[in-house]
Amino acid sequence: MQSRYFWAHFRVVPTLVLALVAGLALASPALAVLPIRVGVYTPGPLDGITDVPGVRVANLTLIAGTDVRTGATAILPNADPWDRKVAAATFILNGNGEMTGTHWINEAGYLEEPIVLTDTMDVGLADNGVISWVEQHEPHVGLTDDVPLPVVAECDDQLLNDIRGRHVRSADIVKLLNSEETGQFARGSVGAGTGMRAFDFKGGIGSASRVISRRDGGYTVGVLVNDNTGSTRRQLVIDGVPVGRLLGNVDRTTFPHPTALRGRMASGSIIVVVATNAPLDSRQLHALAKRAALGMARTGLTSDVGSGDLFIAFSTGYVYRHIAPFRVKAPAIATLEADRKLNSLYRATAEATQAAIYDALFEATTITGRGGVTVHALPKRRVEALLARVRAAERR
Repeated sequence: MQSRYFWAHFRVVPTLVLALVAGLALASPALAVLPIRVGVYTPGPLDGITDVPGVRVANLTLIAGTDVRTGATAILPNADPWDRKVAAATFILNGNGEMTGTHWINEAGYLEEPIVLTDTMDVGLADNGVISWVEQHEPHVGLTDDVPLPVVAECDDQLLNDIRGRHVRSADIVKLLNSEETGQFARGSVGAGTGMRAFDFKGGIGSASRVISRRDGGYTVGVLVNDNTGSTRRQLVIDGVPVGRLLGNVDRTTFPHPTALRGRMASGSIIVVVATNAPLDSRQLHALAKRAALGMARTGLTSDVGSGDLFIAFSTGYVYRHIAPFRVKAPAIATLEADRKLNSLYRATAEATQAAIYDALFEATTITGRGGVTVHALPKRRVEALLARVRAAERR
């Protein structure tokens, strides 16, 4: 397997050299792979969203001093989303969060900008960065052509990060979007996932893919998540095993001072991005996005009052062409209508979402952040031993 693609930008001053070194260690590409095979479909060669042809990903990781633990992750459906607008739709499982630009996606039926994930209080700065990037690449927007409506989704990382410092700058987002590549990429405690926590373990960026059979079209479904879910430790289920309950108090989050977790900081959020090369329109992609909730449920996740559980799905196989200012040409190809093939895509989406959530947990690293709070990584060896013990007992 090729190395995970990783790009990180650090904003530090000379007195923070040691923090920079520590940041490099914390944000290096994770080498872990899932010790289990989730579901019945075959993963793609990268087992990530970039298995869908043309999809690009990049991470911006900001680690400085004791309090800055944040970043951004960007997903491009192709190299030129303004001129090659991909069919898209969104779904809200619970709306205590933000994903900008969704009204137009659901109205028009397509996505025409990158998707950027970041922390809650940097949404506006990231939005501004996306606009600057579009202006650089499309000189006619806002003059003789339409205006962009950026898609920026957030999770709250205030437990580990100085979120009020708003450290993700608009210029950083421009650099991030110019750095995106196809192929493998870093996951875990990187990018928008740097300050995330899930099931009382370190969370963050996770990804997975599934390929359906040739008989059903051989299409690929790829999923990327930013997992910051606030579900309790006891809810964590891995491949049907109640791992969270069996782990008990192992590697609980360390709080140097009494801390009350309330609101979004307690309930958390998850952003799910679903990509496929199957020719689906917005109506069908809305149905596909909903199936991500089924993958969430298999991990033990619920959707609390304070949780922002926001999903977006797009198809690189159903593209609207921007042929002139204010003129968009609809795809000439037929959408996929066979029930059997659609059912396969639904099942693959649920599987890939489940695997992507596990990927975020298995690839994340322990991080100490704001106020000395330490969120520990999932104890991988202990979890693997638990899974092996249960499987051995089942075979008796």
